[in-house]
Amino acid sequence: MALRSVIFLVLISLSASFSSADKKLTAYQVLQQYGFPAGILPNGVSGYELNRETGEFSAYLSGTCSFAIESYQLSYKSTIQGVISPGKISNLKGVSVKVLFFWLNIVEVVHDGDEMQFSVGIASANFPIDNFYDSPQCGCGFDCNRLNGFAASI
Repeated sequence: MALRSVIFLVLISLSASFSSADKKLTAYQVLQQYGFPAGILPNGVSGYELNRETGEFSAYLSGTCSFAIESYQLSYKSTIQGVISPGKISNLKGVSVKVLFFWLNIVEVVHDGDEMQFSVGIASANFPIDNFYDSPQCGCGFDCNRLNGFAASI
């Protein structure tokens, strides 16, 4: 009888571990596993693919996405690709920033201590990591409530 109980417990624990392994993490949770805040992606990522051996990934939005944050205009294509490793995203494709009158592709993102560094190849800029804990909304960034309140008051 004791052997039957042990086998039963082993089977239950195996099935529990398989079912938890089958749960697919969100793209935001995967970013956090690699040391990045979720807010480097806008709300609305509908899916992703990740090769954990090579770090190659693709994240999918339902369409293109753009918004302004402070003095920066950002644009995300419907597919964002790159190579992710702990604290670094390289070969990034699908994200661009408007600097003065020019759109530049962001090609690398590095998490370094309390800062995030974004590189456009020839130049980079650092921002406090606190700016990226929340994900911006396509169309309105972080000003959605203010814009909705403004529209409601008209």
